[in-house]
Amino acid sequence: MAVSAQSRPFLVGLTGGIGSGKTLVSDTFAQLGVDIVDADIIARDVVAPGSEGLSALVEHFGSGIVNASGELNRAALRERVFSNEEEKAWLNACLHPRIRHAMQQAAANVKSSYGILAVPLLIENDLTGMVDRVTVVDCPEDMQLARAMQRDGSSETIIRSIIASQATREQRLAVADDVIDNSLTPEHTCEQVKALHATYQALASQSN
Repeated sequence: MAVSAQSRPFLVGLTGGIGSGKTLVSDTFAQLGVDIVDADIIARDVVAPGSEGLSALVEHFGSGIVNASGELNRAALRERVFSNEEEKAWLNACLHPRIRHAMQQAAANVKSSYGILAVPLLIENDLTGMVDRVTVVDCPEDMQLARAMQRDGSSETIIRSIIASQATREQRLAVADDVIDNSLTPEHTCEQVKALHATYQALASQSN
């Protein structure tokens, strides 16, 4: 947990494994009037057509990673880096600083009493220092697997490989300041979000 920076609002880092239900939680915070900084959206923006990020990727990997409409062909890029650790490291070194900088800019523009920084790989990418509090959306791994397979239409093998590449459930819970149990009903999850919303408003008020 980081000390709150005066140059930005109070920030809560929201994370969880694939299929844990982060979207339900962040959507509920948004419905309560909380500004959301979504790392997935920012990650797409930094490689949008015409961006410096995409230009850097094309210069390194070639035009084969861009489709006919000028957008990044993510499947082609994945093929290039999937089994090549050097290329994967280069890709991360190229994009992660851009994503982090864009997240910092977006966080500085939060207008609500506190902001949610929604980052699926908050722990894996060592970004907990960007936030004042870490909230983990949690459910059993077999539930993650079933939800992710149903949502993405992916095979069990692919989802299991993604789960294996992420922090373990134990690692996430070890760094959590707050845990949202998303193993029951959506209503149960939303009630936990509302309770935490009141807590975060109070903490933000104290920090300011």
